[in-house]
Amino acid sequence: MRSALAALLRDEEQIDAVAACWGSAHGRARSFRPQVCVVDGDGAGPMQDASPPGGPDCGLLVLASACRPGTLRRAVAAKARGFVDKDAPPARLRHAINLVAAGKRYVDHTLTLDFLQAADMPLTPRELNVLQLAAGGASVPEIAHELHLSTGTVRNYMAAINRKTGARNRVDAIRISQGAGWV
Repeated sequence: MRSALAALLRDEEQIDAVAACWGSAHGRARSFRPQVCVVDGDGAGPMQDASPPGGPDCGLLVLASACRPGTLRRAVAAKARGFVDKDAPPARLRHAINLVAAGKRYVDHTLTLDFLQAADMPLTPRELNVLQLAAGGASVPEIAHELHLSTGTVRNYMAAINRKTGARNRVDAIRISQGAGWV
């Protein structure tokens, strides 16, 4: 996907596009000094694991799938300036890149409902931490150890997660939360 996007954008007169995986993006950004960093918001957690490459002057533009409000919530927390639906036509992506490069914000109109749903996410940040570890296969004692909590506290968090998501059990809560893009 990175290569295809870079090839698409290289045809633009005012855009120099470079493709890089998240792990090498910081090194590449130091040499290129990008104005905009385009990331796959549905990827394996880069927005929550590290700051985007390019430094404070680099605008973060997130490609997001519709019906995944959790992705948008994480992108907002990462201070993204632009949001484009992955199914949007190339012209919309180019328009968003130009706006973000100019220091403006862009929100794809097809993601509006997802933004409203992202604001309504019922889980607290701590509950999300517990659920992310559970989704990764961690047991209650492992979650407790990782988050420096008692096993009883983790069980209480899981009960609250089940109640808030309407889940029948832990597996159902993970399925519901992954479907919404929260984890």
